[in-house]
Amino acid sequence: MIGCLCIHGFTGSPGEVAPLAEYLRKRTDWMIKTPTLPGHGQRLQLKGITYDQWFRSAEEELQALMERCETVYVVGFSMGGVIAVYLAEKYKIDKLVLLSAAFYYVNPRQLIKDIHEIIRDGWRSFRENPLFIRYKNKIFATPLTAILEFRKLVNEVRPLLPRVRVPALIVQGEKDGIVPPKSARYLYEQIGSEKKKLLFLPDSYHHVCYGPDRHILFMEVENFLLENGDY
Repeated sequence: MIGCLCIHGFTGSPGEVAPLAEYLRKRTDWMIKTPTLPGHGQRLQLKGITYDQWFRSAEEELQALMERCETVYVVGFSMGGVIAVYLAEKYKIDKLVLLSAAFYYVNPRQLIKDIHEIIRDGWRSFRENPLFIRYKNKIFATPLTAILEFRKLVNEVRPLLPRVRVPALIVQGEKDGIVPPKSARYLYEQIGSEKKKLLFLPDSYHHVCYGPDRHILFMEVENFLLENGDY
């Protein structure tokens, strides 16, 4: 049996990877898991949570999947992509998919563009603007201690990249205002995988599973996971 572990991002929930997970469920007979990291989910409770708890939770989910499946893939979104690299260096997985992986974070140029878009949208609809809602939730629902733990996590995983040898698909939205494109380029250059592919989605923001290029993303991920070949 094939298993696929999909890991969401910082301050997020399994909903961030749900469209891709559902696509794969409909088109395969794989065992697909989308766990919730400690302190995350619909109601954030990040105070007092440490980054090693996120590692440990993801490891436990992966171990459980490996006990039931001969082949295991790991998909990670944003911070989940960083955790996925950690798992790939420590465990024998078969393929790795990294979506908007947050080895660098906050793209100032795109953030300014997003703010201008909010302003153009008009004051009356300001509170309903999805970009405003996204940034508001990130800012006001996240304690400083959690941000520091996130940075610790990234700093611990970066040195592991050259030791990761598993085939990897690296995906990045070019309009991402949270993780800049240089994060994907850095990841592609530093990861030790001989088989690797870098895919830029020209019209997508951070949440690539919901972006206008999502159908391209889904097909690329499916093809990557199903097929052998050069990347």
